[in-house]
Amino acid sequence: MKTLTTTFRRAALTALASLACIAPAAHAQSDNKPLRMIVPLAAGSTVDNLARSLAPGFGRATGHTVIVENVVGAGGIPGTSQVVKAPKDGLTLGLISSNHVINPGIYKTVPYDSLKDITPIAVLATVPLVLVVNPALPARNLKELLAYAKANPGKLNYGSAGNGSTLHLASELLISKTGIDMKHVPYRGTGPLITDLIGGQVQLAFVSISQVAPQVKAGTLRALAVSTPARTAALPDVPTLAESGAPGYSFDAWIAMIGPAGLPKAIVDADYQAVKAALASPEAQASLTAQGLTILDTGPDLAPAFFQAELTKHQQLVKQSGATLD
Repeated sequence: MKTLTTTFRRAALTALASLACIAPAAHAQSDNKPLRMIVPLAAGSTVDNLARSLAPGFGRATGHTVIVENVVGAGGIPGTSQVVKAPKDGLTLGLISSNHVINPGIYKTVPYDSLKDITPIAVLATVPLVLVVNPALPARNLKELLAYAKANPGKLNYGSAGNGSTLHLASELLISKTGIDMKHVPYRGTGPLITDLIGGQVQLAFVSISQVAPQVKAGTLRALAVSTPARTAALPDVPTLAESGAPGYSFDAWIAMIGPAGLPKAIVDADYQAVKAALASPEAQASLTAQGLTILDTGPDLAPAFFQAELTKHQQLVKQSGATLD
């Protein structure tokens, strides 16, 4: 009996050891090499902050040291190009944003296919946006803003982080849904946009919640509505656009993990489980809460359809906006 019990214990320990090694085993051929997580956006951006908070947990789960690299410029195209050209060993991954499905419509040439040249691993989170106005504008809610805009066609200036940016397209969707007439003022990033919004050079803009929460709290900006289908815990008292006078409005940016096309299924599945574990880590949870992000559990089976739907939606908005870049 004692021998039988010992046998069972040994079998159980062997099984547990095998399960514990599932994720690292997918990268076993290069165990001593670091894993590059390329962020095609600037340091300090929402995507970069999430990448750096994920890196420790993702490294523990995969058995690799994770190095986050910022490769910036041209809407994320140079950084994503490095991902799509990388070897199919799982040691180069990318953390990308909605820009990935916007770029084909605003740039004359993109050196890769946004769907065919990647392997989607997971859509990690959405980035809720909030519509804010300068307090001097006589609009305390969306209905009052729409009434003012219709009474003063073409007189309102809305800002964005640049032509074809998610903030630009969020505003274009509002124009499409409500029929108002506003002028677009593109900026080079959200920093100067927020400065001019507070100064009154532009009257309104969509901005990620984390970037304007202090100004909303201080009263230097007024939050009218959030872009998501449901209210967000980051601003629980601020209604959605859909419930405030723009029926059917829904727009949020998102963050996803990708690899090069043809990444083996064993690596994709292991990375998906690893990133789920990393998202549950204290580091990632703190980043998610601070930035007002909402976790999406969209894995490799559903991610391709998500990318296709987002590409279709954003290309329609880009066409409506008329935005182009060289």
